[in-house]
Amino acid sequence: MTMPEDHATAAPAPETPDAQDTPFMRQIKTYVLRAGRMGSGQVRAFEQFGPKFLIPYKPERLDVQAAFGRSAPLVLEIGFGMGDATAKIAHVRPNDNFLCCEVHEPGVGALLKRCGEESIGNIRIVQHDAIEVMDHMLGPDSLDGVHIFFPDPWHKSRHHKRRLIQSPFIQRLAQHIRPGGYLHLATDWQPYSEQMMGVLRAEPLLVNSSASADGFAAKPDYRPLTKFENRGLKLGHGVWDLVFRRV
Repeated sequence: MTMPEDHATAAPAPETPDAQDTPFMRQIKTYVLRAGRMGSGQVRAFEQFGPKFLIPYKPERLDVQAAFGRSAPLVLEIGFGMGDATAKIAHVRPNDNFLCCEVHEPGVGALLKRCGEESIGNIRIVQHDAIEVMDHMLGPDSLDGVHIFFPDPWHKSRHHKRRLIQSPFIQRLAQHIRPGGYLHLATDWQPYSEQMMGVLRAEPLLVNSSASADGFAAKPDYRPLTKFENRGLKLGHGVWDLVFRRV
């Protein structure tokens, strides 16, 4: 299934050893493989910029300071699509490091191209499932923030079990966020936003940072509007941001 720009996706996954006690994690990965052909520029980006910006997945703890060449707050992005929003956020937040997970090869190539051509030094990319990256390469309380923007809403009721934002995943994710760190979700599908809100409110390690009556946050300044989002807003479609803090 092909998703609009900057959409992350979720799909069934085989069992992994670390998921033995969590049935949900045997069924969900943070992506669905999508067909896509890389352009010549994206292919060259892998060759030219991959050695600097790509981090190979290894089932061992990542030396974050060595990977980025500096010590700075670390934000994990799960599913960056073609990377347009990711690149813009990294530009406006130069003092933060962004570890970005995406398996869609054309998207990885597109972000590599931008990183190289625009000298975006605070992004590193792992072309692998974010759950395994989180479990094996990152430790507890290691993240200052997490971004998950426009994950696949799996509109049909029989596919809701494939949605990424479910309680076991959020419980696991929250343990990797340091106290005081944040989780920022965004979706353009209202029923999914309501499920997200219920899941996040039920997680005891998280507290809502929004004081609004409905619990949704105003769009943070650092999150840019994507082309897809702009089209939706012009058609009267809503977008919902959720920003929760780790207690």
